[in-house]
Amino acid sequence: MNFTADKPIYLQIADRLCDRILSGELKGDDRVPSVREYGAEIGVNPNTMMRSYDKLLSEEILYNKRGIGYFVAPDAREKVLSVQREAFLREELPIIRRRMQLLGLDASIFNQ
Repeated sequence: MNFTADKPIYLQIADRLCDRILSGELKGDDRVPSVREYGAEIGVNPNTMMRSYDKLLSEEILYNKRGIGYFVAPDAREKVLSVQREAFLREELPIIRRRMQLLGLDASIFNQ
């Protein structure tokens, strides 16, 4: 996994797991790799991985079965969609809208 400098690594890992949920690669009740397994796979310290998993646990996207491992919540896809749609509308869309205005573009370009 390639990381960028503009966002903490643990958030990039959490985002990647969310992307895998949205794409259908991970489904409700699927087991995800352990902190150590996934950390070793992508070359990240287990503490960083734990921060990612903790974030997703707090958002109820993952759940933990003590002694068994971490799993995707049954309604994780809907939760991820909701959170990411809100973030897109709040953070990204205003930037796109402003850029379109500066370039003299309007929504009609999407109908071409």
